[in-house]
Amino acid sequence: MTADYRHRDAIVSTEGLAGRLDEPELKIFECTTYLHYLPEGADASYRVESGRADYEQGHIAGAGFLDIQGELSDSTSPSHLRFTMLPPESLADVLGRRGIGDRSFVVLYSRGRNVWATRVWWMLRSIGFDAAAVLDGGWEKWVRENRPVSIDEPVFAPATLTPRPRPALFVAKDAVTAAMNDPHTCVINALDADLHRGDNPRYGRRGRIPGSVNVPSSSLVDPDTNTFLSAAEAASAFREVGADPAQRTVVYCGGGIAATLDAFLLHQLGYEEISVYDASMSEWARDAALPMETD
Repeated sequence: MTADYRHRDAIVSTEGLAGRLDEPELKIFECTTYLHYLPEGADASYRVESGRADYEQGHIAGAGFLDIQGELSDSTSPSHLRFTMLPPESLADVLGRRGIGDRSFVVLYSRGRNVWATRVWWMLRSIGFDAAAVLDGGWEKWVRENRPVSIDEPVFAPATLTPRPRPALFVAKDAVTAAMNDPHTCVINALDADLHRGDNPRYGRRGRIPGSVNVPSSSLVDPDTNTFLSAAEAASAFREVGADPAQRTVVYCGGGIAATLDAFLLHQLGYEEISVYDASMSEWARDAALPMETD
């Protein structure tokens, strides 16, 4: 594996996006969501707040808004599983009504770390849509460079988005249990180190999936620029925990969001068999039949 991002069109710079704003097939979407963590013992680990209010105060010119929990998640899931992936046909229908079609080029961004943008990118990839990119540096870098901002919300004409599902990109707990005991699979925890060690009780039972290694999604983003680490730095972070591009990788976090940033960069680095545990610790830690490990 060379230390280079393989899919260069999947990471777009602010300069590159600014030069494409007039392209007719371009669809830009902000995906910002906020999590407000709740005290230990609450029914859920966090309260979800859409980022729409901030979007309405100003956003990248020409960008629409996607409410990940409100319109892109399965509302029939239990209350502690806030972001369950929709069935592929349902997701394609929702996104098609929002203007994303087979001929679109989609750019996604969010405020703060780009985990919300990578979540939607991974969802799109899971239904076979590959013409999507994440804005490197997100909203913060765009504003810092004084690039075009608007309060107007575009209305994109509905389009046809044909689902071509890749079911292995999202997996359930049974697949994770099997991966946990498979020497040819690396299970990666994308949560911060305190949660991985078991110092933080956010999800109920403390700790991690046994045998999993830790590459926090926060460690893969430059804290000063909000941009992704270089390919060499990201490759080193995964290599140091034993991840091997020739083997399978399963990534989890709290609710299938932060894990997608790790998965996104693994894909850019040439890893091919990558799965995200959709329900992650929001499900695993609540199931007393599933094992946990702490330092």
